[in-house]
Amino acid sequence: MHDKDIYEYAIIRLVPRVERGEFINIGVILLAKYRDYIGMRYHLDKDRITALWPEVDLELISSYLAAWERVAAGGADGGKIGERDLRFRYRWLTANRSTILQASPVHVGRSSDPERTVEELMDRYVLPIDSNPIK
Repeated sequence: MHDKDIYEYAIIRLVPRVERGEFINIGVILLAKYRDYIGMRYHLDKDRITALWPEVDLELISSYLAAWERVAAGGADGGKIGERDLRFRYRWLTANRSTILQASPVHVGRSSDPERTVEELMDRYVLPIDSNPIK
């Protein structure tokens, strides 16, 4: 194992009206296969989501995300997909689909601490941007 291993990640997107292709980033999923790790985090910003799509059923979205978490965690709770190996589960979660939850294209990076990296990716791509202007 190296100090910094390669990881792959995708942004989880909420696409309430698939036909329009509009989305909000709501989470991150990361695979660090050399560390036998899948990490998934999400944040549903109710005010932001309902400002754009007042009809969205956030409870339904939460239940879908909980199912994704069970698959990511692995084991019988994740159903037949959850019982598959780490890489298969990650590929299944990040596969192209035309549903209300979608993953961005997969990106790569290097990290010695995938848990911390998931949090950093959440800060960068999902959580509200602070009021400081981009410099």
